[in-house]
Amino acid sequence: MSQAASPSTGHAFLATLKRDLVIAYKRKNDMLNPFMFFLIVATLFPIGITPDPERLGEISAGVLWISALLASLLAMDNLYRSDYEDGSLEQLLLCPYPLYYLVLAKNLAHWLVSGLPVVLVSPLIAYMLNLPQEAYLTLFLTLLMGTPVLSLLGSIGVALTVGLGSRGLILAVITLPMSVPVLIAGTLAVQQTLNGAPLLAYLAIMGAMLLTALTLAPLASAAALRISVN
Repeated sequence: MSQAASPSTGHAFLATLKRDLVIAYKRKNDMLNPFMFFLIVATLFPIGITPDPERLGEISAGVLWISALLASLLAMDNLYRSDYEDGSLEQLLLCPYPLYYLVLAKNLAHWLVSGLPVVLVSPLIAYMLNLPQEAYLTLFLTLLMGTPVLSLLGSIGVALTVGLGSRGLILAVITLPMSVPVLIAGTLAVQQTLNGAPLLAYLAIMGAMLLTALTLAPLASAAALRISVN
């Protein structure tokens, strides 16, 4: 972080971002699975809990955040797996550019593929779950700030377990406790909007979480990758 990004580092960042986006586009199942999982989980809640519109409106914010968290966890395993299997992850670690920026590029590409579609479709699912209209913007903004945090935190868990053959449960154990504060802050922000309370404090908390994750999570992921691969 102390080293300023040079033009060559910026080029490496963009090249890594473009490469991961192209690979994700070619693997359409990896793109669609988290999105479809989010839709399925969110739409099954009314069947499993209650179809009452008032009750759904009360729990819809929590339903959407839990669905987004589970969808993010489902998509996490694809972050470094293919690179580890084909050996390109080792080349990434050996390249002369700061690993922080390359890991950040991979995380950004992962969020654009798996997190952004969830954010964009969330108002439609919120309408289906009878969330009051005054909370739509709050839900969208908190998901827009919170889902990158979930991806960045999940990246640490994936980096720690990338060399393991079976890592699903271990990844969940590592990632879920770190994600709980994001889930709580996002859900409370929506509830405060419905209660007519000031929202600025919760948005500031979400923004602080995002900035902290952008600063520290790629460093932790880079260190974990070096440990796991070497």
